[in-house]
Amino acid sequence: MAGDADVVVAAKKPYYFELVAGRTYYWCACGRSRKQPFCDGSHKGTGIEPLAYKATAAEEVLLCACKKTGTPPFCDGSHNNLSEVYDRDDPDSPANRAIPMIAADADGKARLNGGCAVCTIEPETLERKGVLGHRRIIGAEDGALHQSLFYLECARGVSPVVGFGDRHVVLFVSAGVGRVVIAGRSFPIDTNAGAYVRPGETFCLENDGEAPFKVFAAACPRADAIEWHEAMASNFDDKLPKRVVGLDRHARHTMGDRFFQMLVDKSIGSDVATQFIGDIPLSKATPHRHLYEESLIILSGEGCMWTEEKKAPVRAGDVIFLPRKQLHSLECTDPGGMLVVGVIYPGDNPSINY
Repeated sequence: MAGDADVVVAAKKPYYFELVAGRTYYWCACGRSRKQPFCDGSHKGTGIEPLAYKATAAEEVLLCACKKTGTPPFCDGSHNNLSEVYDRDDPDSPANRAIPMIAADADGKARLNGGCAVCTIEPETLERKGVLGHRRIIGAEDGALHQSLFYLECARGVSPVVGFGDRHVVLFVSAGVGRVVIAGRSFPIDTNAGAYVRPGETFCLENDGEAPFKVFAAACPRADAIEWHEAMASNFDDKLPKRVVGLDRHARHTMGDRFFQMLVDKSIGSDVATQFIGDIPLSKATPHRHLYEESLIILSGEGCMWTEEKKAPVRAGDVIFLPRKQLHSLECTDPGGMLVVGVIYPGDNPSINY
């Protein structure tokens, strides 16, 4: 029986491919095929057989090229750990030095290639409803198709009841301590914690302190506005009692010299919207793409967001919007590193890139 040592790494990033419904594909498992990612018979004599996969639907997929995936034939991000250092790009290369820095427009958004944007939240742009300041940060006007992001800032007291209809809602506390009440169930929540609100449920924020309670709310799929409710319905889904996940250094996953932790994911019932928090060391990632739409919040540190022909500075408090399949690279220029939190939708693994 062939072992892992017999497998050849065909490439360090997965292959993008469009499957045809009903067709059977033979994925190369040995890494020797010259017709990657598919078998050409080169495995003969190795004891490693190709994997037959029949597509049940037409879809875009990323097929594993490093042959280390735990979910064959699909990429699971294992290529990010082929070396001890995450794949890097040189920000001082001649080509990169020629890319201009873009300033924000009057609305606080620096617009890069393909709809990618860096958004700065200014306190004076918040609308007020009771003790709650609010603003939509990412929406249809930014080209978002799959998610929207709202900023909520609760002063001392209880906010109005908020809803987003039949959508998944992923919350993140960027500052302060308080409670989130989901469909009548109260949960204490602290800075750097995520929370999940099921489709059809509503929520409100409670703040007993003097410091603002700052929360980001991602609605998936996209919502154009907050729904305000006079009262909160008692329709909490008891089959999924755990809704809040805090920062836990022991729950981190590695990506070379980078780390990330899942916050809101399948483990608490969110199977299509995923939230993660991660550390980025002083470095610039090699430009790459994702098959999901992503919103990123810079929690600490500073750096630069790059696309093909533009770049923009980022700092703590800024929000980055990444359209699906947009080429990009996030650079950390802070010697102390950068802490970010992101929401991907639809998707369940933030380490998959191509």
